[in-house]
Amino acid sequence: MIREVFINLTSSVLQNFTTVAELVYETAGIEIIVAIMAVVALLIILLVKYIGKRPNGRVLKKKLSTLERIVILTHSNPDPDAMASAIGIAHIAESMGVATTIQYPGEIRHQENRAFKTVLGTSMEKIESDEDIAGGAIFLVDHNVARGFPGAEKLIPYAVIDHHPGEGKGVGFTDIRPEYGSCSSIVTEYFSDLGAVAGRIIQPKIGRIDLPRRVATGLLFGILTDTKNFTKGASEAEFAASAYLYEGIDEDSLDRIANPEIDAEVLDIIASSILKRESRGPFVISNVGEVSNVDALSQAADELLGLEGTTAVVVYGYKGTTTHIKGRSRDDRVHMGDTLQAALVDIPEADAGGKPKAGAGQITAKTKKQNREYCKELPERLFTAMTGEMQ
Repeated sequence: MIREVFINLTSSVLQNFTTVAELVYETAGIEIIVAIMAVVALLIILLVKYIGKRPNGRVLKKKLSTLERIVILTHSNPDPDAMASAIGIAHIAESMGVATTIQYPGEIRHQENRAFKTVLGTSMEKIESDEDIAGGAIFLVDHNVARGFPGAEKLIPYAVIDHHPGEGKGVGFTDIRPEYGSCSSIVTEYFSDLGAVAGRIIQPKIGRIDLPRRVATGLLFGILTDTKNFTKGASEAEFAASAYLYEGIDEDSLDRIANPEIDAEVLDIIASSILKRESRGPFVISNVGEVSNVDALSQAADELLGLEGTTAVVVYGYKGTTTHIKGRSRDDRVHMGDTLQAALVDIPEADAGGKPKAGAGQITAKTKKQNREYCKELPERLFTAMTGEMQ
């Protein structure tokens, strides 16, 4: 409707331009003619851009119509944003008659993540290697390069949907928006593009897209968690998406996901991170030792960042032959993703990245002894990187 009005308005202006120009020239002169020409030129430019722009939701739907089966793959240890994005894409695909499987590497350990999966009844399969991936076109959500399991480097994704910067691409569909604060906002826009109304269930028909309360609730929670309740990294898109989803959420489900029971191990790791912290000015590093719940490291980092006078934090712990590292920053001088990359750049089998406010990394070795050897100089490397000397 908006498009038709815009086109008709512009066409009308163009058709009557000569008559208007002659009239204005007789009464106002050449200056006004030039101004009108500039306005008309601008309208033409906007019209061309508008016609050429096609909502990504419609492109996605067209691509899905050519597929029979897809597998949606989240990043390792999926968070609510990744899981919400996955169930959103899965719903659109299934509405198109496409068989869909959601899979993930790693663990779902954070209490909110487990509650998300349970309360919303999300069906997800764990994989150990590329051999476990279900058949079909591969869709990566909330990351743009597969990693975190053997054989990940061999995967060729059909589609990539993400809000993190990166060079990953899908052979059939790519939508990467680093300016967004969450992947869930991107997926929410797909539903809006396709005319879905949050919470309104329509009569099932192949190709007809609705937005059930379960999916709307998941997407809203994904936005809330990835932006720390709109306090970190939220863009205009997050507010617009949340307003669109609001009428369709299930408040009871949202409350159950947001306020789950806390595992005793999580509290132990948080306490350990506080007791074992090492500080240099406003920067804090804490090695909590052996952990079984890797997600608790993120919660520990969040808690440490709340300490008075602290502006950047890194917490790390060991699980098997891998060191897991989580960082948080509210210091404009410390881009946490870049900081972790700089600190780990010379360590074998290390990988890190992230955003200005949050980053993650890991160091993997063949044996525990080798892994611990790699980590001997880790605290010093981290402090040096946070001061900018390794950037």
